[in-house]
This record gives sequence, C-alpha cells and structure tokens, in this order.
Amino acid sequence: MTCIAVIPARFGASRFPGKPLAQDTGKYLVQHVYEQVDSCPLIDRVVVATDDRRILDAVNGFGGACVMTRPDHQSGTDRIAEAAEQLDLDPGDLVLNVQGDEPEVSIDALRAVIECFQALSEGHGAENTVFTLAAPFAADGPVQGSGSPEDPNCVKVVVNQAGFALYFSRALIPYPRESGGKIGSAAVAGDRSGRPESYLLHVGVYGFRLDTLRTIARQPRNSRLERCESLEQLRWMDHGMRLRVVTVESAAPGIDTPDDYAAFVDRYRRHAQ
Repeated sequence: MTCIAVIPARFGASRFPGKPLAQDTGKYLVQHVYEQVDSCPLIDRVVVATDDRRILDAVNGFGGACVMTRPDHQSGTDRIAEAAEQLDLDPGDLVLNVQGDEPEVSIDALRAVIECFQALSEGHGAENTVFTLAAPFAADGPVQGSGSPEDPNCVKVVVNQAGFALYFSRALIPYPRESGGKIGSAAVAGDRSGRPESYLLHVGVYGFRLDTLRTIARQPRNSRLERCESLEQLRWMDHGMRLRVVTVESAAPGIDTPDDYAAFVDRYRRHAQ
C-alpha cells in the first residue's frame, strides 16, 4: 500500500486571498504545510493540488511536487479526486487529504489515521469507508483551533462505540438536555454532558482508498443533509458510506483569516528563537 498526501491550495480564499503564498516567516504558508506533512514517516509522497499558476511556481520553487486542477471544483475533496487521477496509484492505495491552511497539523494525528486505515484494510474494512479526525473541545473554554461547541463554524461529530460517525452538525450535538442546552459553568452540577470537553470537534483531515475517492467524485449532489448543513461528509453518509473517526487529544490551529496567520507567525518566530 502506498500513502500519498494531497494538499489542496486555492489562491482565491474569500477571507484571506492569496493565503497559500503568505510568507512573513520567510517560507510560503503552503511550504510550511508541505514540509510538516512530508515529515510523517508513514507518508510516501506529498503533492499540492492547485488551480493557480502562482502556487504551482511557488511549490516547484521550494522543490515540492504540484499538479494543476480545474478552477471550478466545489470542494477540496473534488480537487483531491482530480489530482489523484494524475498520479500512479492503485485502487487500494491511501489518499490523505490535508488542508493547505494547517501548518501545525500533528504528525501523530496523521499517523493515527494511517494506522487505523492499515488496521481496517487487513480485514477489508477500509472499503467504502472514509477516515477522519476529531478532538475534544478545550475544557477551559475557547482557544484558537478549537473554538466553542456552541459556535456553528465548529463542526461537531457524534460517534458510536466502534468509532464510526453517527452524525456531523454545526449545531450542538448531542444536546445537553439536563443543563438546558447550556455549556460550561452553567451546566448542572455533577453532570458532565454540558462540559466543552464532552463534545468532539471535527478536524478536516480525510483518508480514502483511491476507489472510495472515485466513488465520492461520482455521487450526485442531491443530499438534503449536505445542503442543509453545508457539510459534504453528510452526502457521503447519505449514500451509505461509513466514516471512521480517529480521536486525538487536541486540534491544531488552522488559518482562516489574516489574524490567524499573524498568530501563527508569532508562534513560529518564538519557537525559532
């Protein structure tokens, strides 16, 4: 089995145009992500998938691998699917989708996804299955990268005892009935169902067999759940796919805005001292 990580990178992000090419650290943001992912020993190859010649030139410039894709993809997964067809892969190989705005993505988290895939593959359990990550929300309140369970921008996931997703939502799931929907200090004394750390934040790393990724690319976009929540993984589940959720200790902070990037630059400079 070959494991290839594909990093989707668009130039035209609405909240932070040109984000992949920000370089206040002396390196492009996409280069930070590339090098971090490439340091995982279980990953055989890393490739950036982009629709912009400037990003292609930047990746080639620092010695990375990059492929061009169409500009009209509706999601990063669609871009990953097109890129994967340009690579020499077998149907059972693992394609790992790592977001291009997570330069601090945990190597241990990537390793956990890959090892879970390998374990299920031995019993043919990886077929028609998507692998992804989740982490508990911070117990002491919102921090960068984790947010709050009440924030609709933070996608929550509920899993069964075997670790497979039951549902993803922007809403507060499960709903803490005993605390009247209140989180944190307002929760009923002794009841942990309303504590932030009892909720799982979905982390946007995905792993697919190549043939599973091809199936996803062919799915009709007629899922009511996907349209309602604007979450593509609900379409996959609607079409009968399983999502195996690997839970890790914490989520790395992503970069959505210039302020997020400034905070990353500050952390990077302090670490480099």
